[in-house]
Amino acid sequence: MLIAMAGLPGAGKSRLAEALARRLAYAIVSVDPLEAAMWQAGVARDQPTGLAAYVVAEEVARAQLRVTGSVVVDAVNDVEPAREQWRRLAADHGTSFVFVEVFCSDPVEHRRRLESRRRDIAGFPEPTWASVESRRQAFLDWHDERIRVDSLHEHEANLAEVVEQLPQGR
Repeated sequence: MLIAMAGLPGAGKSRLAEALARRLAYAIVSVDPLEAAMWQAGVARDQPTGLAAYVVAEEVARAQLRVTGSVVVDAVNDVEPAREQWRRLAADHGTSFVFVEVFCSDPVEHRRRLESRRRDIAGFPEPTWASVESRRQAFLDWHDERIRVDSLHEHEANLAEVVEQLPQGR
């Protein structure tokens, strides 16, 4: 199975992605550390490293699907080409596929979380609230089937809800 996380920065998707990967014993591929690694390797920040990180994540996920058959991809996935990338990868492998969107229904709390988080990704700057707000419309316009969880709810309850809603045969 391929599980592609989606959601705005600071919504809580990485925490849920890691917990989900642990619970299911799936590999996890996260886009942000891949982009940070490119910068650490000397790729200029004015290059399309965000796009490149998605391409690298796809190749790593492809390898994991061949080896383990299951992977969780941790990425914002706020644009259709990114979402299509994961659908196509799952289809290429003939594997089950699901999107899990994590959102925070309280904008004040979401902003507080974003502005107070400190991830251990060397050289990776946290996005501003303005940049998060500019990406919000992409989720409002998204109508694909997906599992949606509100990060205001208890983390363990959200994890259980996602596991319960996953397609059979995981």
